[in-house]
Amino acid sequence: MLPKVNQILYMNINSVDPEEARQEYKARIADVQPNFMSIEVPLHVGTGKLKRIYVGDEIEAYYIDEGGVKHYFHTYVIGFKEEAIRLVLIKCPEADQITKMQRRSFFRVPAELEVAVKTEAGARFTALTEDIGGGGISFLCEKHIALRDDERLDCWLLLPYRNKSIEHAHFVGEIVRVKPLESGRRVVMARFSEITDAERQRIIRYCFERQLEFRNR
Repeated sequence: MLPKVNQILYMNINSVDPEEARQEYKARIADVQPNFMSIEVPLHVGTGKLKRIYVGDEIEAYYIDEGGVKHYFHTYVIGFKEEAIRLVLIKCPEADQITKMQRRSFFRVPAELEVAVKTEAGARFTALTEDIGGGGISFLCEKHIALRDDERLDCWLLLPYRNKSIEHAHFVGEIVRVKPLESGRRVVMARFSEITDAERQRIIRYCFERQLEFRNR
């Protein structure tokens, strides 16, 4: 059963910050097409504040049918449309991708990949990622490297594929959170603030391949 126009979609939006990923939002469905849905800009369920989202953001969503049953699916933001109000375009799920069982597995995969980073101050270093997804990455950083929340980083990510080919994805990331570890190192959580569709698709392709690896184990 596919969602319908005017139904309310409830959602969690993936974030490199676990606390943000737990926040729930809602939005009215404005239109349903074969390949995408248009929804209004999501509002926080508790505060009613608008949620700023970006192309590539991953979403775990559900809607409630007339019988009160919740239907869950995974999707992501593919664009925006300006009408009387701004609409968010999200990928429409296939019927067999909708389940009555709640899923909390955002499309992020654990991965130790090399990322080259340049800070706003001009410092350069390499690091290993902890996980990656279509909307951002987390990576380990030595404590002596000066970083701050909201700082923009110029990054090159190394992507080794299953066919042995290697590609690089370039993006500008914005630090969402820096989390200290007991070891003295830190986990840096950054979302993609500037990235081309082609670069994002390279990253998503790698994530799909990693998910297949986990399923086949």
